[in-house]
Amino acid sequence: MIQRRINFCRNTRFKMKNIQGEKNMKNTSKFIKAVIAAASVISLTACSTSGAAASASATAKPQNVVIAISPDYPPFDSLSADGKLEGFDYDMGEWLFNWLDNNGYNYTHEWKQMSFDTIVSAIQTDQVDLGISGFTYAEDRKVLFSDPYYDSAQVAIVPTNSSIKTKDDLKGKKIGAQMGTTGETCANAIEGASVQAVEDMGVIMETLKSGGLDAVILDIAVAENYAATGNFTILDGSLLDENVYVIAKEGNTELMTPINKALAAFLASDDFKTYKAKWINAK
Repeated sequence: MIQRRINFCRNTRFKMKNIQGEKNMKNTSKFIKAVIAAASVISLTACSTSGAAASASATAKPQNVVIAISPDYPPFDSLSADGKLEGFDYDMGEWLFNWLDNNGYNYTHEWKQMSFDTIVSAIQTDQVDLGISGFTYAEDRKVLFSDPYYDSAQVAIVPTNSSIKTKDDLKGKKIGAQMGTTGETCANAIEGASVQAVEDMGVIMETLKSGGLDAVILDIAVAENYAATGNFTILDGSLLDENVYVIAKEGNTELMTPINKALAAFLASDDFKTYKAKWINAK
C-alpha cells in the first residue's frame, strides 16, 4: 500500500512536470510570436518612415540661390537698352543653374544688382549666396573661390590721343579704377599716381574720355570692349595676370561643389565657345 502511494506520487509529479513543460513551451511560443509581430511592426514603421522621407525629399521646396552681379563691367556684366541683365557672366550663370536643374540639384535662383565693392561683404553677411561678376583673386577677399572659368589680366587703357605710350609713363599720373577691384590695387601700386576709385565703371570711362583721368586700370576683356569703340588704346603688357572666379561664403562647399561641377561641364561645352565669341571676342 505504501509502495502504491509512492508510485502514485512519482507519477503525479511526472505528470505535473509534463504539464508545466507544456505550459512553458506554450508561453515561449507566444513570446516568440510577440517578438516577431513587434519586429514586423518596427520594420513596417521603418519602411513607412523611409518612404515618407524619400517622398519629402522629392517634394522639398527648392533652395533659392541669390546671385550678386554688378552690371557695369561689359562684356562680363551689363544692362541691355531695355534694362535687362546681359553679358558673359549672366549667360554663364543661367547656363550653370540650367545644368544643375537637369542633373538632380534642387535649386532656384535670382539675380541681385549691387555695386561691385559691396558684393563681398554681402556674401559674408549672408545677404546673397554667390557673386558672379568678373571676380579675380585677392587675398583680402575673405570668400570661397570656385575653380577658375576665365583667364584675365589687369591692363592700362588711355585715350587714343594720349601722350602716355608705356606702363612706365603712368608714374605720377591721374589713374582711375573701379572701387574694390584688383585694378584699384594695381593703380595704387603705380609710383606717384593719384588714384581715383569709383563704384561705376561707366562713370570712370566717361571721366577718362573727357580728360578727367590720364588712364584707367581694368580687366583686359573689359579694356578690349572699350578699345573697340576707337576712343581708347590699351598699353602693351599687363600689370597683373589673374583668373576669374565665382565666389561664395567661406566654408560653403555645399553650394560651391555643385557650382564647380557645373563650371566643368560649361567649360567643356560648345556654349562656352559661343558665349566667349559673342561677348568677349566680339569687336
